[in-house]
Amino acid sequence: MADDGLAESYAQAFAGRLTPGQSPALLLVDMVEAYLQPDSPLYCETAPAAVESGARLLDAARKGGRPIVFTNVEYEPGGADGGLFYRKAPVLEVFQRGSPLGAFPAALTPREGEWVVTKQYPSAFFATGLAERLHEAGVDTLLIGGFSTSGCVRASALDALQHGFVPLVVTDACADRHPAPHEANLFDLQAKYAELVDSEFGASLLA
Repeated sequence: MADDGLAESYAQAFAGRLTPGQSPALLLVDMVEAYLQPDSPLYCETAPAAVESGARLLDAARKGGRPIVFTNVEYEPGGADGGLFYRKAPVLEVFQRGSPLGAFPAALTPREGEWVVTKQYPSAFFATGLAERLHEAGVDTLLIGGFSTSGCVRASALDALQHGFVPLVVTDACADRHPAPHEANLFDLQAKYAELVDSEFGASLLA
């Protein structure tokens, strides 16, 4: 998405690369019905294709015996536990407890023993204890997909880096409501905070 001048400038300023570790895990961020149902205010046209890629990663992680983390969002009625985020983004009311829009799609339904992290803020790590649990499991690398690219995926990838995990953002397993924020955030994540990979490469690491 960047013009040649910007791409060259970023290439000079942000030339470092991160290498995957030996113990990867899969993090699927908020891959729930709110982004898949056309009548939802959070609907993403590209979300169904991202779910297919997420399912490919999930299958590889299960076969490889890797840790698997799903996140979802849930609020008390009226958003009493949503704080400033809920006030800033009132669309989050779709995630009040019991809403069908907060459910996982059939292709990405957690199994017994797989981790489900319920959160109230963008990052999968904020006030959830996820970093500690991943460290205890010996994880050093996270394959990250989910919704939306510019929101909770970005926040989770940044926090993964800050907690000492190599963040690998799986581009075809992410979606946003418009191509512009999707592409801009992937560009910036690659430049500064993460590495971009596709689901074929991601699945090979998890298998």
